[in-house]
Amino acid sequence: MKILLTGVTGYIAQRLLPVLLEKGVEVVCCVRDSNRFNIKKYANQNILVIESDFLNKESLQHIPNDIDFAYYLIHSMSTQSGDFGSMEEICATNFKNRIEQTNAKQVVYLSGISNADELSKHLSSRKNVETILSSPKYALTTLKAGIIVGSGSASFEIIRDLVEKLPFMITPRWLKTKCQPIAIRNVVEFLVGVIGKPETYNHSYDIGGPDILNYKEMLLQFAKVRELKRNILIVPVMTPKISSYWLYFVTSTSYALAKNLVNSMKTEVICKPNNLASMLGITLIDYNTSIKLAFDKIGQNQVLSSWKDAQTSTIFSKGFSKFIEVPVNGCFKDIRTIRVDNENYSLEKIWSIGGKTGWYYGTWLWEIRGFLDQIVGGVGMRRGRKSDTALNTGDTLDFWRVMIAEKEEKRLLLYAEMKLPGEAWLEFKIDKNNTLTQTATFRPLGLLGRLYWYSVMPFHGLIFQGMINKIAEKKHSSD
Repeated sequence: MKILLTGVTGYIAQRLLPVLLEKGVEVVCCVRDSNRFNIKKYANQNILVIESDFLNKESLQHIPNDIDFAYYLIHSMSTQSGDFGSMEEICATNFKNRIEQTNAKQVVYLSGISNADELSKHLSSRKNVETILSSPKYALTTLKAGIIVGSGSASFEIIRDLVEKLPFMITPRWLKTKCQPIAIRNVVEFLVGVIGKPETYNHSYDIGGPDILNYKEMLLQFAKVRELKRNILIVPVMTPKISSYWLYFVTSTSYALAKNLVNSMKTEVICKPNNLASMLGITLIDYNTSIKLAFDKIGQNQVLSSWKDAQTSTIFSKGFSKFIEVPVNGCFKDIRTIRVDNENYSLEKIWSIGGKTGWYYGTWLWEIRGFLDQIVGGVGMRRGRKSDTALNTGDTLDFWRVMIAEKEEKRLLLYAEMKLPGEAWLEFKIDKNNTLTQTATFRPLGLLGRLYWYSVMPFHGLIFQGMINKIAEKKHSSD
């Protein structure tokens, strides 16, 4: 069996892929840029990676004709540029036209629950995509989910930020809206279960957990699981715009995603009854258990995917690979070297940098820089990292993106996604002589970029030297 998997660097597909491989399925992974996909995690497994951009129909010719089934897991809700509805329409149309030329018998599409009379722009777009994907050449199975709860999911992380940061919340009235959350484990079980099931061909199913809750109840139950006392006051005066900014500044979401989420949260997402779970033998997981399972994964540093890893900014629109080669000409550089006594210990410190660990020296200055970035619409420091110890190409790391994470070669390269008058890279490398080289590279854009570099030079002297000293320091006997 050969399955085409789209959206491979996204949250859902990263959970689905290892399950498919464990079943012995041959998986063809579609990615816009192969440099963003860490195929080393799946060494010696039956996997093929092809580069395909569904906004560019010519690139879809790389899709093999002999596929049996396909997953459509592409969405553009968190994009920060363009009309995501139009983008989703183009992607779906190009996908359908190409899949009709293959041997595919079934396409499985993960959508959103859209039973309300008035739908948000996001849900309307999802419904439109379902219409586009329908075809006489293959069977379409649509699974419609609402709030997905799991370690690294956008919904989980937003709820977590709100509950753990705010003992008292003044909230908008959409917290009274009802929804039917579903555990990520159940979502994956449904996605795997319907493949090759003729009974599910050309059918649409709402999938949700056993609990119907409003958002206020979800927040309070989350707080109870975490053993936190929280008070929530709902007020009618918060406009959608204010609500979006509220989510943006309190949680780790981008403003574009916050705006679309707020619009969607005003719509009830409750499942129409169906027998799919019993047909597939799936036991639905309740909301509280979903939270506990998510924290088990977080506690074990086993978060397989995060919504933050999805490429949402326009920075990499010209290709991820264009930023892997650090430029030399027309750049300012801050290069510092130091000999390390224990290269493995220093390497582990490099691989643990950022997030809860911090930046080893002057972390409060990094946080101020992140706050300033957030004020002007940047990502800030809120994204953190999905694992305390592991890094892979494509991961987010505070306001950086991991471009290269080669632990065997002892090299980590980061690219800045903050708002800058130029482009910035930060690289750590330990050579065979146990010398650590730490290089900050900045390619300025015009006069403003040059003024920016000179204005932050005094801080670089303090932060970068302190950071490399901490990374290279000896391991204490108590460690």
